[in-house]
Amino acid sequence: MIRDFFNGLVFGVTQIVPGVSGGTVAIIMGFYDRLISSINNFRKEPRRSLKFLLPLAIGLVFGVLLFGSLINLLLTYFSLPTMLFFIGLIAGIIPLIYSKVKVPLAEVRLKNVMLVALPIAVLILISLVKPDEAANPAEMMGSVSWPYVLLLFLAGFLAAAGLIVPGVSGSFILLLMGVYPLATYTISQIGVWLSDVSNTGLLLDILRVAVPLGIGVVIGGLSTARLIGHLLDNHARTIYSVILGLMIGSVFALFNEPIVFQSRMSALMWGSGVAALGLGAWISYKLGRKKL
Repeated sequence: MIRDFFNGLVFGVTQIVPGVSGGTVAIIMGFYDRLISSINNFRKEPRRSLKFLLPLAIGLVFGVLLFGSLINLLLTYFSLPTMLFFIGLIAGIIPLIYSKVKVPLAEVRLKNVMLVALPIAVLILISLVKPDEAANPAEMMGSVSWPYVLLLFLAGFLAAAGLIVPGVSGSFILLLMGVYPLATYTISQIGVWLSDVSNTGLLLDILRVAVPLGIGVVIGGLSTARLIGHLLDNHARTIYSVILGLMIGSVFALFNEPIVFQSRMSALMWGSGVAALGLGAWISYKLGRKKL
């Protein structure tokens, strides 16, 4: 349970960073197959599933709440090495995912190429779309309308793919849909409310955002997990080919994020960034080689 809690803690931390896929982290940490299995078999084996999912979920919540400020601090003052570390984590696992495809070069066909190339192209195109982030999240949280509640639910539903599908980032989807600033601001306000629990107005503002977003994530996560579980059981080579493309494409998408270069650039920053990239790739390759 301690190991599952720690995995959830790391899982939660990565959800804060735009472009980093929770599914990729689950593969690196070695609990991806167990995550899919526990969600899909919850009705058949609720006790066994909860034994894994409950500490994982608690760790995820703690990771978001406890390390959200730290990640934001690192992204503010050391964005290049921080983001290159996460890019390295993804890059290091790519050779191991390729080994799961198991198609010798001499037997590669157009279908195999397209399964990898299409996800790469889609992520590159998506990364070039710049959402409007001009709205003030503090003002938005206090004036959430019913149509926006539905948007939050849809955003949560789609973002749940980032918890399940390797190479797809839930936070990046929230960013594209224009609700990422509101979501992160709402999380930061939870700590403010805990310091003054009598502030019912702030609590209602938090719930107006968190409830539809959370319900969307739960329903989307359950739906996606069932689909991925079926594909892994019956079309493993196909799904790993798509995952390979998503991971390669996410490396470009992450590097193309403006947040990478938002802190002061210098020779020292670039040097530490290259070192962080190598360290991230080494860690994910070493961990992934034992788990995959």
